[in-house]
Parts: sequence; C-alpha cells; structure tokens
Amino acid sequence: MTQTPAMPTCPVMTRLYEGGGVVAEGFGAAEISRVLGEHPDAVLWFDLLDPDEEDLRAVAAEFRLHPLAVEDAVHDHQRPKLDRYPGHLFMNVYDVHVTTGGPVPELDKTEISAFITDRALVTVRKSASDVSRFVERWDADAELAKHGGVAFLVYGLLDVVVDGQLAAARALDEAMDKTEDSMLEEGGAPRSVRMYGFGLRKAVAALRRAVAPMADLVADVLRLEDALVDARLAPYYHDVDDHARRATETIDGARDRINGLLEADLNEQSNALNDVTRKLAAWAAVIAVPTALTGFFGQNVPYWGYEHFSGFLASTLLIVVSAGGLYVYLKRRGWL
Repeated sequence: MTQTPAMPTCPVMTRLYEGGGVVAEGFGAAEISRVLGEHPDAVLWFDLLDPDEEDLRAVAAEFRLHPLAVEDAVHDHQRPKLDRYPGHLFMNVYDVHVTTGGPVPELDKTEISAFITDRALVTVRKSASDVSRFVERWDADAELAKHGGVAFLVYGLLDVVVDGQLAAARALDEAMDKTEDSMLEEGGAPRSVRMYGFGLRKAVAALRRAVAPMADLVADVLRLEDALVDARLAPYYHDVDDHARRATETIDGARDRINGLLEADLNEQSNALNDVTRKLAAWAAVIAVPTALTGFFGQNVPYWGYEHFSGFLASTLLIVVSAGGLYVYLKRRGWL
C-alpha cells in the first residue's frame, strides 16, 4: 500500500482484527498504512459513510482499487453482485428493514458496496444505517475470527445482511395473514385494506430485487479460484447461502399469495357489482310492466272498458298480477 496525502473527509470507522480480537479501532484513515505495517497478521475493516468522488479517489489510491469498481461505489442503485478485479473483489449488497404496522408497509434499504482485498474489507454505505449488528456479529465468534481473516469479515457482513432479508420476507408474509380475511370479505375489502394490499405487493417486489441475486452472489464467493473461503469457513458460507435461498422462496411465495389475494378481491368486487346491476335490471323489469300497461290504458285514446269501472278494475288487476308474478319469478331466481 502507498501513502497518499489526500484522505477521505466523510465519516469513517476503522477496526483492526488480529488473533480473533480487536487490537485497534477508531484510528484515522491517514494511519491505516502505519497500523497495518505494525500488525502484519491483522486485517482491517474500513467503513465510509456516503463518500463523494474525492473521498473514494483517496481510498482507491490507498488500496489500489480499480476505477470501474470505484465508479460503481460512487453511483447508487447498483444491482447485488460480485465482480473480480486485479488485486481485489467488488461486492454490492442491500441491508433491508421492513415496517408493517403503518397504513402501508415500508421497506428501507441501505446500499452497501464493499472492496475486498487480501488484508482489508472496505465498506461504502450510501446512506446512514446501524453498523452495530455487523460489529456484534464479528465480535461474537473470536475462535472463528482467529483463523478467518478477511473472509471472516465478509462472512459476518453477508450473514447479517441475508438474515435481515429473510426476516423482512417473513414479516411481509406474516402481514398478509392479518389482511387475508379482510380482503376476502363479501363485497370486497375496504379501501384501507386494499391499499395495504397494494403496498404489500410493492414492498415484496422491491425486496425481491435486493434478495433474488444473493444466493448466486454467495455461490460466486465460494467458487473463487483464489479460494477466499477455506474449509473452516465454507460451512458458514453454505449456511448463508441456504438462508438466501429461503428468503427468495419466501418472497416468491408471498408475491404469488398477494397477487392471488388482490385478484380474489377484484373478483369479489366484480361479483358485487354484477349483483347490483342484476338487481337494478330486475327492478327495472318490474317497473317496466306496469309502466307499459298504464301507458297503454292511460293514454288519451279510448281503450277496452274506457269510462267504465270494470275497465279500471281490469287494468289494475292486470298490472298487479303481471308485476307481482314477475317479482315472484325474479325473487325465486335470486335476482332480487
């Protein structure tokens, strides 16, 4: 590594791991070369919060990062992926959190880009987030950290990210249980429930974009030719891979489920509309018969029984019998 006069001005976090524990932390970016030189067997976690191009240019000079990887780290909304460059790897993932208690579900995503070198994991967070979960995960298993090196830091990062994605997928699936009965009520769901259902579908689609590539990403890490993951860590990476696949399966099931619920609700609304239309048509038929008869008998022209009480009785009886008969017929058919 080479010392560069320009150092990042964005908020940074640093931790140095050696022998399964933290031997230094909170030192400035300008001290990285010195600290690594003093601890030749240690590995570094270097985190930057929302750096600009100048900040990443300084990091690129310090760790000899490829310009294309730096460009991906600067620009937001990269897809989850693992790219290989000379001397380092570039990884992009999304840390997610879902809230289901509001009027509509809300999905918060934090994009994390990572440069993986022989002795350092450099993470770039493009928005503020809680990194204590990563630190706690790394500190929870000192024995594994003792021999894992950078691969252990990468595992801890992936483990927390994928577990968060699985928890978010389960939370959305459980939220559907609470709305399913309401969405299948007779006549269709209330507007608030229906809007919550549309919010669920939107959140599931957004979550899937972050989760679906993760299984392939973990598999790519395991297949690296330079064997970043050794036999000791491989089972742990396979466990992350399993969680990633379960998260994808849960999301796919939730997507099919919410689409089915919304379609069933739409069908129920259509059935209710058809029922109303049918009743209106039936009442129109009931009203049309006496209207036609009174139009015939009540015009200003002579009719059968004109100016005779018997004619009035005959027309009235005909109206009552025909309209009543039509009402009984439609009632038996279930149209009224």
